[in-house]
Amino acid sequence: MKVTVENKKGLNKDLKVFIDKKTINTLMEEKYEEVKNNVSLKGFRPGKVPKDVLKRQFGKAIFSEVLDKVLKDTSTKALTENKIKPAGQPKIDLKTYGEDKDLEYIISVTELPKVEVKSIENIKFDDYTVSIDSIESEKRIKEIAKNQKNFVEVDPAKVANEGDLVVFDYKATVNGNEFKGNEGKNTQIELGKDLFIKGFDKQLDKAKKGETIDVDVKLPENFPEKEVAGKKAKFVCKIIAVKKSKEVKIDDEFAKNLGAKDLNDLKNLISKQINDEYKNSLNSLTKNQILKELEKFKVDQIPENLIEEEVKILSGGMKDEEIKKNKNKFEETAKKRIKIGLILNEFGEQNNIKVEEHEIQAEVQKQLRMMPGQEKMVMEFYQKNPSALASLRGNVYEEKIISLIKTKAKSKKVNLTKEEADKILKEENDRHLKEHHNDHDHGSSKSKKETISKKPTNQKKAKSLSKSTKSTKKVSQK
Repeated sequence: MKVTVENKKGLNKDLKVFIDKKTINTLMEEKYEEVKNNVSLKGFRPGKVPKDVLKRQFGKAIFSEVLDKVLKDTSTKALTENKIKPAGQPKIDLKTYGEDKDLEYIISVTELPKVEVKSIENIKFDDYTVSIDSIESEKRIKEIAKNQKNFVEVDPAKVANEGDLVVFDYKATVNGNEFKGNEGKNTQIELGKDLFIKGFDKQLDKAKKGETIDVDVKLPENFPEKEVAGKKAKFVCKIIAVKKSKEVKIDDEFAKNLGAKDLNDLKNLISKQINDEYKNSLNSLTKNQILKELEKFKVDQIPENLIEEEVKILSGGMKDEEIKKNKNKFEETAKKRIKIGLILNEFGEQNNIKVEEHEIQAEVQKQLRMMPGQEKMVMEFYQKNPSALASLRGNVYEEKIISLIKTKAKSKKVNLTKEEADKILKEENDRHLKEHHNDHDHGSSKSKKETISKKPTNQKKAKSLSKSTKSTKKVSQK
């Protein structure tokens, strides 16, 4: 193989590749032998089919397969040997080719620019820590207790009011006729929630134990039994009990119900949870500082094809007129994104940073813990969307790079009170919301990730905590 680099225009290069016909013929002969030993043709014994017969019947297909393999192998080798990292898919232009002919083709490629990352050691960032008072853990536990209602049965003479729990058996009919699934036993409704059938629980207001109450409602359109969906139904309800909410006592038993060993263990778990929430949120703030510093780095030239691809992402779903109007803004945003990506990737390669499969699985498990009850849906999403899994891999790769940059850059220790941390996070959150709003004004909803709320860490020992705790807001990275 002979490779000549020509037509150098900035980041664009043409590589002329020449492979003599002797090499091509050798590969063709090897392929004919492989086919001869595996093909079965009428009138010939296995492995004894003459080459001219194979050539007439399979010649074009064999040459096409050999050519594809040669192009793939030699183009990759040509780029590697000339230390060219392509920015996008190279184009191949065949000049001469054919069986018993020399192969000559041109690789037109846009090269990734050279990136200098030595000055990463001069980056400055804030390394935050937050002091959380024990009173914060106690507040969080009280919030959990408040949301964990403990219903106890009351005197049969007392009536049900909003917020009370009514337990009843029922039998339903539509136009006097029964239908499949029309009976229920020990059904429980918390009055005021309106979670059973719309308008149902209002008709159980003032109910007493032992009463029989007729409830008239319209069955929802998505009712499982299609023949009665959307129709008016009568529910004859026999009230079994009326229960009122009793204040939950915060003690060891309460803690055990949440998966902790005792109350003291629960306090420690909650304290760790709160610290983790702030740590994650402030880590995102630190990451933003580092990315802002990287924006100042100099990259001589950004590949035009990458800018075009990024602009397509930023302007997705917009009309041509809007795209044209905001072209300059999109191009500037695209250049910043690409530049940061190039710098991070170069730093990652120089430091041999790789993402292992177990790290991807750990990230998936982390997301499963953040979405209790939706684990199956999340798993199916990643199984059916390889691009989403690739994106997850990219996120893990980026986080590993940022972590390494932190060890090499200059950190400034900043100790915050909870109030100071809340103020900083709110300001950053507001700034991102404003930027996101401005992006919508320009017609794009993809140029910044939406600001999201940080879900509380789901502690292994206290699985139910995530459902009832408030969360510290997390500022999303760019």
